[in-house]
Amino acid sequence: MAMAGCKGGCNCMFWWVFCIVVMLCSLAVGCQSAAFNDFFYPTWAADHVMSQGDLLQLKLDRTSGAGFASKSTYLFGKATVQMKLVPGDSAGTVTAFYMSSQGDQHDEFDYEFLGNTSGEPYVVQTNVFSNGVGEREQRIYLWFDPTANFHSYSFLWNRQQAVFFVDNVPIRVFRNNEKRGVPYPQTGPMGIFSSIWNGDGWATQGGRVKTDWSHAPFISTYKNFNIDACKYSSGTKCTSWWDQPTYTSLNSKQRMQLKWVQEKYMIYDYCKDSVRFPSPPAECTA
Repeated sequence: MAMAGCKGGCNCMFWWVFCIVVMLCSLAVGCQSAAFNDFFYPTWAADHVMSQGDLLQLKLDRTSGAGFASKSTYLFGKATVQMKLVPGDSAGTVTAFYMSSQGDQHDEFDYEFLGNTSGEPYVVQTNVFSNGVGEREQRIYLWFDPTANFHSYSFLWNRQQAVFFVDNVPIRVFRNNEKRGVPYPQTGPMGIFSSIWNGDGWATQGGRVKTDWSHAPFISTYKNFNIDACKYSSGTKCTSWWDQPTYTSLNSKQRMQLKWVQEKYMIYDYCKDSVRFPSPPAECTA
């Protein structure tokens, strides 16, 4: 590409860099708009899965919710999506973003975003299944309005820990405690999933507030899918950046961030529920 009238090394360098940045940005936008079809497919109610440019939307109405899944499965790495949750009166709705393997002894990492009446904060419930055993719920309020703008939600998963991040702030850590007899997900590859559905039997204030269908359709919006993980096939050695010492535990800043979330925004922790668990689960005393 020739640039007429370009005089001086600095000016020429500036225009070269500018043109390269423009081209890269154009490519990035193209990748974003193609990302869903490249990596995911609708799992149910395809007519409720809508693509608008670089945005993807899942719709819930009286007839159906909707969902999608990754075409591949992964063993370790990081999966991130930016989401804007159902605005307004979202009571009764559940938007889920999760990773899961298959079978009765499946492993799973869950975000479940529990809608609420207008003006009330969203509740985010996380859960971990290992060898088919779950009941490890934690609930927090978010420190922002998740319906006003897009925010990132991530799983970082390696052999030492699974970390849930919101806007790069850790909100939960599940450590490998196999030495204490606690199964840890590290052998079964997981797919990446999301869905929206009606959970008004339990989702909002214990099921006391039901879905108001006059506000339907309820829509969750997605963009910027990012999967930096080991795409699994038989015999794959899933070793990469996530095995570096940096990622085996939280750093000091992340530990402070996690403590801040737990102290200011956590409203339920299964580890502290003595009614459900008279003796705390082993991972809670590690």
